[in-house]
Amino acid sequence: MKNILEITDVNKIYRNSIKALDNINLNIKEGEIFSLLGPNGAGKSTLINSICGVVNFNSGTIKIKGYDNIKEYRKARQITGIVPQELYLESFETVWKNINYSRGLFGKPKNHKYVEDLLKMLSLWDKKDSKIKELSGGMKRRVLIAKALSHQPKLLFLDEPTASIDVELRKETWDIVRKLNKNGTTIVLTTHYIEEAEELSSRVAIINDGKIILVNETDKLIKKLGEKSIRIELKKETNNLNSNLKNKYNLEVNKNFLTFKYNIKEDNINLTEMLNEIENNGYQIKDFITEQSSLEEIFIKLIKEDKKS
Repeated sequence: MKNILEITDVNKIYRNSIKALDNINLNIKEGEIFSLLGPNGAGKSTLINSICGVVNFNSGTIKIKGYDNIKEYRKARQITGIVPQELYLESFETVWKNINYSRGLFGKPKNHKYVEDLLKMLSLWDKKDSKIKELSGGMKRRVLIAKALSHQPKLLFLDEPTASIDVELRKETWDIVRKLNKNGTTIVLTTHYIEEAEELSSRVAIINDGKIILVNETDKLIKKLGEKSIRIELKKETNNLNSNLKNKYNLEVNKNFLTFKYNIKEDNINLTEMLNEIENNGYQIKDFITEQSSLEEIFIKLIKEDKKS
């Protein structure tokens, strides 16, 4: 799979000597949904704005489908679309005029059929003649997405696309993202919602203090750094678990519950043997459940390790 975006040794230093981007190297593949995770002030928005030409970076190169985003700005910009966090819309103009005006800014010829299909896909067609000020917050965010797609970009950036919207609208936005991706648009999103990244993206990058800490496929990251736990419910409460058994498996005891934790990448764990050994020591098992760590837990773990280093 070819790279649609190639970022090499990019640095951004503000006037107050704060290094917002610290030697960023990152490639995005064509056709993927890629999530950029990080706490507030980590550099997520600065990186996206640098790619899209909104912010001037100090050194390094950014290429979009082979075009240098500084030397070949117009060609690079025509390939990209960005949905910012803030709502920048002409409040007294209609949805239809907003979208067609954005298309014209990129020198694209009028294409009412494309704009109509776009509005229908985003469930905005029945609002095409409504003024922006008359729309709900969720509808306005859809209009932002439509504006970003008005010139038919191949690469779309969504900066906190579901910030400050309710759960129902968030799920609707996820459906839109999947639909756009299915239609061939490469999507890069920044998010604070770990669930969002875990649900949508094939790969994730974690950024902190302007540095990329880690890039990996979402499922592989969870498998590599995640933790599994088995919560065993005993039929009777126990305060004095056999010390050999407890130490061998590092079991945590809480009344009638035993908890066993192990790293997902550890394939040599014989769970059946452990459960049998528990029962052979006179403890009757009523039930047990297996839990796996989420991307959020991994994210917090990596940020803590990065701060220590």
